[in-house]
Amino acid sequence: MVIRIMLLLALLLPTSAARSDEAAWALLDQPGSIVLFRHANAPGVGDPAGFKLGDCSTQRNLDTRGQQEAAAIGGEFARRGITVGRVLSSQWCRARDTAELAFPGRVVDEPAFNSFFGNRQDEAAATIAALDVLGQWAGPGTMVVVSHQVNISALTGEVPSPGEGIIIRMDGGKAIVLGRLPPPKLPK
Repeated sequence: MVIRIMLLLALLLPTSAARSDEAAWALLDQPGSIVLFRHANAPGVGDPAGFKLGDCSTQRNLDTRGQQEAAAIGGEFARRGITVGRVLSSQWCRARDTAELAFPGRVVDEPAFNSFFGNRQDEAAATIAALDVLGQWAGPGTMVVVSHQVNISALTGEVPSPGEGIIIRMDGGKAIVLGRLPPPKLPK
């Protein structure tokens, strides 16, 4: 009997992952909250030879799944009624497209969040510039930043998956990780 009750409770109660996800989303209701999203799914690594910042045809771009993930991110913000105060994006097409599909018409390019994957010598300067931008945010609403794995890892020490968000707060010029928003769950 006890085992049956425990099994029933396990089926009815949210998993710890689901509770954790809900707690993370709740953090975005805090004044001046910040979430750093890695761009949605864009197959490959880095950028092709001949990459040009202003020419999306030379870059690694979102695939159909990435486009769906990006739209789902914005849909989840809307469904939860989360006020978005500002949307910043790397100038790379896959980041900008993620931001624009999630938050149409709200995106502002911010070079401080441009990828330094191909130019590791730029990491320190880019990270300092990004921390400065993040440190100025006080709201209202949530600041959403769409960037790249290398940038987010340099800022937080975390390695996000495509479409995953890392929720932070700034403290003394450092980004403190508060939670993670998993990539959107899409039908197979």
